[in-house]
Amino acid sequence: MSDDVAAGGPSAPGVHPGAHVDPGAVLAADATVGPGTVLAAGVRIGPGAAIGAGAVINCGTEVGAGCLVEDGAILGKRPRLRAGSNAPRSELAPLVVEDGATVCSGAIVYAGVRIGAEAIIGDQAHVRERATIGESTVIGRGSSVEYDARVGARVIVQTNVYVTAGTVIEDDVFIGPSVVTTNDDTMGRHPRGEPSPGPHFRRACRVGGGVVIVPGVVIGEEAFIAAGAVVTADVAARAVVMGAPARFVREVGEEDLLERWR
Repeated sequence: MSDDVAAGGPSAPGVHPGAHVDPGAVLAADATVGPGTVLAAGVRIGPGAAIGAGAVINCGTEVGAGCLVEDGAILGKRPRLRAGSNAPRSELAPLVVEDGATVCSGAIVYAGVRIGAEAIIGDQAHVRERATIGESTVIGRGSSVEYDARVGARVIVQTNVYVTAGTVIEDDVFIGPSVVTTNDDTMGRHPRGEPSPGPHFRRACRVGGGVVIVPGVVIGEEAFIAAGAVVTADVAARAVVMGAPARFVREVGEEDLLERWR
């Protein structure tokens, strides 16, 4: 974030008098902050950024130039883990929201996350610690991205999707509404600390609405999974699969490859 952020502060002209801005927060002179918003110590708000009403931005969070944080969003939250959780308990870096990104109303984005430039985190979406969201990616309304997931650039994750911990989603992937990914075949009955592999979605694959994907499955580049499928095994590059369990039907034609639709 550029040094011109230091031009503003709690008394900057764009800060509503009903906002609470810690003296240790640093705002660009042209940033705006709505009523009822709380900015904690060490928060940095970049030039042209706009923070809506009732947002909470926790310690150390960095919000880049031109970002929009809508009403009621919570940024930089710390996780509360149960005693038996497999989630790592390491110290978390500050949340970073890169230039031009949007965090919509009611979304919760944890500390340790990095949101790429021009990405959109939809209303009531949930992004857990250490997840990464690539540039120009959209996380749809009510979707959940668990800890340590890696989501690439220009990905579309539609409404009410569950992206389990450790999932990898490469660039240009499409994931339809209400897709469920999983990472634990035993459903909690495994030794503590045992790895829980999430699925891996290769570049430009497409997944239809309501699909369920079991742990550790690899979806090949440019593959197509029809709506409602239950994917229990790896899917080859450019394969079209459907059904429960998902079965190969044909290959994706040249006319449907991403390069034809840029």
